[in-house]
Amino acid sequence: MKRVLVKSIHGAFDYVMKHYYPYGIAAEAAEQGALTDTYAVISIQDSHTGGFGVTFAENQFCKGVLTLYFDDIVTEVDGAVLFDDDMAESIINFIELHKTKVDTLLVHCYAGQSRSRAVGAFAVEMLGGDNRKYFEEGAPNQYIYDVLESAWVRRQLGKIEF
Repeated sequence: MKRVLVKSIHGAFDYVMKHYYPYGIAAEAAEQGALTDTYAVISIQDSHTGGFGVTFAENQFCKGVLTLYFDDIVTEVDGAVLFDDDMAESIINFIELHKTKVDTLLVHCYAGQSRSRAVGAFAVEMLGGDNRKYFEEGAPNQYIYDVLESAWVRRQLGKIEF
């Protein structure tokens, strides 16, 4: 994986559509700016609305999709879904599975500012990169980031033989 992109739902849709071209004109479309990198999507959708009405699907460029439904909260709230360890494990497994298979990891939520920024920051760190810009340029949901970090540490400790 060469890069991690964090987007809003609208930005994610725009990115995906830059990979689209009508059947049979691939070379012309690529010359006109259509993207040809491969990517995997972590789609974070609101539980209380049943999602955003947009789903992503695998195709010649999209090599994997993980859709999770949780809300931008940091404690239990009636009617909302709090990010949990199982979701963290799903994200870690998804990144592990796709890290050598795609060029780009695309992470989105509604606004691209809190939930997806936390997941993007974690993904960059997990892949050995510097994630400071995610914290300097925005406000990742710290709770989500911490749950991911804890799950990653537990996994790493599980690999250590005593």
